[in-house]
Amino acid sequence: MPPATTSVDALPILFERFEAEFLQAFMLRTVETKLLELFRQGRVFGTVHTCIGQEFSAVMVAKYLEARDVVLSNHRCHGHYLARTGDIRGLIAEVMGKASGVSRGMGGSQHLSADGFFSNGIQGGIVPVAAGVALHHRLATNGAMSVVYLGDGTFGEGAVYETFNLASKWELPVLFVVEDNGYAQSTASHQTLAGSYSARAEAFGIPYLEASIWDLAHLDDTVREAVARVRRESRAVMLRIRLYRLEAHSKGDDDREPSEISAYRDIDPLTLFVRAHARDERVRSRMDAIEAETLAIATALLDEPVSTLTLPAAAPGVVSTAPVSFEALPQAQAINQALSRFLEREPRGVVMGEDIHSPYGGAFKVCSGLSDRFPGRVLTTPISEAAIAGLSNGLALMGTPVVAEIMFGDFITLTFDQILNHAAKFKLMYGDDRSMRVVLRAPMGGRRGYGPTHSQSLEKHLAGIPGTELFILHGRTRVGAFYDTLLTRSTTPAIVIENKLLYTRRGDRSAPLHHSLLETTESYPATVLRPAGPPDITLVAFGQTSDLAEEVATRLFEEEEIAVEVILVLQASPLHPEPILSSARQTGRLVVVEEGSSGHDLGAEVIAMVSARWTQRTPLAVRRLAARPMAIPCSKPLEEQVLPSADELHALCLDVFSC
Repeated sequence: MPPATTSVDALPILFERFEAEFLQAFMLRTVETKLLELFRQGRVFGTVHTCIGQEFSAVMVAKYLEARDVVLSNHRCHGHYLARTGDIRGLIAEVMGKASGVSRGMGGSQHLSADGFFSNGIQGGIVPVAAGVALHHRLATNGAMSVVYLGDGTFGEGAVYETFNLASKWELPVLFVVEDNGYAQSTASHQTLAGSYSARAEAFGIPYLEASIWDLAHLDDTVREAVARVRRESRAVMLRIRLYRLEAHSKGDDDREPSEISAYRDIDPLTLFVRAHARDERVRSRMDAIEAETLAIATALLDEPVSTLTLPAAAPGVVSTAPVSFEALPQAQAINQALSRFLEREPRGVVMGEDIHSPYGGAFKVCSGLSDRFPGRVLTTPISEAAIAGLSNGLALMGTPVVAEIMFGDFITLTFDQILNHAAKFKLMYGDDRSMRVVLRAPMGGRRGYGPTHSQSLEKHLAGIPGTELFILHGRTRVGAFYDTLLTRSTTPAIVIENKLLYTRRGDRSAPLHHSLLETTESYPATVLRPAGPPDITLVAFGQTSDLAEEVATRLFEEEEIAVEVILVLQASPLHPEPILSSARQTGRLVVVEEGSSGHDLGAEVIAMVSARWTQRTPLAVRRLAARPMAIPCSKPLEEQVLPSADELHALCLDVFSC
């Protein structure tokens, strides 16, 4: 129920002091009321989450921000957007799916983007992104700050607490605005929230301030203090604003007691303001102008066509091959040198990850010495994979290129929301061609006895995510050239899988007997081990299974005089099948091997893509080999039974050759 003490009686005095703020709040409510009307008319796609009743949170915070600051919001973002930008037309057009919308009709109600404003509908996910934006400001020493809005329901999300810890420890200039309306969608906060907001802030050493919309003078003073403290001290601050949502969570889903809503409506500051000025000609005329402008914009947009989609370009056609020379370096050293060149080339570039500072240099020593050579730009983090990925996304969103190391690839599952719902979607859902120069590096693979949770190859779970690129380093990857290309040219979020066993491997060893080493002429080339004569089998390998493929190709030639063309794929997603298809057209036989578990795997995708393009009269004979679909044991003999072996691959190639 409504707060026991409010300053409702003092509102007439405050009307004059905060007239501009009341009129701005009236604009927010007018626009959102129109959006609900458009939804009922079938003119709006998807959902509409309004902040009706909560407007003064957005208005008072925006009042004290500077143009250089960045605001990040959640699914209930209309008010924050309008208070920050005043862009009525851009918002209405976006929610109506129009090309002139602020996100070109791609984002809709929850996914808005403007200069200095970003929102996303995933609860809690935007919070580490906001911290990444703040880290960008801190590194740039530009005096700017970030503001992120989160609801009381968001306090159940683990990424939020990872972010609180990092933001406090790294002294990031970010204001966490907690809009406490008492409900997480339809569930009251007292049913889900243990402890208190202030105790949470205190636990992380974050200053805590509190105010409510029912005491506007105190709210104004508190917001001013909170913003000033973030800017002055360059540190995180939490501001809890108590308020109440007068309309449904989304469109019309509302199970709250009508009497409760009515009681809050009776003390709603904006309702009281409108009622008090019903006959005030000067104020009424300004409110009428806001309503007229909103109506005119919405009416004009009715006849505007909806946005159109530009589909991804088709994969390139046939590519040629050329001889290749390899680096005389182990892969780990080559990656280290490539990261060093990246930091030298990019004065704002950042590398981050767990335990990567000297003298440790990361679990596999890939980052050895980098923190000594580039102090302040090689950041060792807590065990916080979701926050690491989220901060990286925030940095990239602001134009700061970043490489993040996930200590073991198995832990990349903890970053999945930040990959799938943030990094992968920012370009499309914000309706622009912004660069997202973020790379997640992750060592994977078994054969070291690390057991079920530290030996997996999870590539198939990361493949096929629109808006990302997936690379899998193999035993012949020219690692330095690859990373130089990726970190220089790519503007798309990338995931790079590195294999633990290959960290000590050099690519410049001799080719298998009677094979030559070639590369396709692509930005991210496949490596081709081509036999001297016509090939009998096309063998495609990913990651560390490149070693198995080379061993088997040698055995088959020496023992059976069977010529195998081996293709080592570097870019697994989007997958370019043409080099594989070109070879398979010669052999009519295709075998794919990988270390990930079988079932819905990379091999199945390779076979499906080649089969879909198969035009030969004779059918294509296919086989695939992967790890057995079970956990990987620590015991070496048991591990060997789960992971694919050279003997299994050899037998499979003999089998397909007999077709």
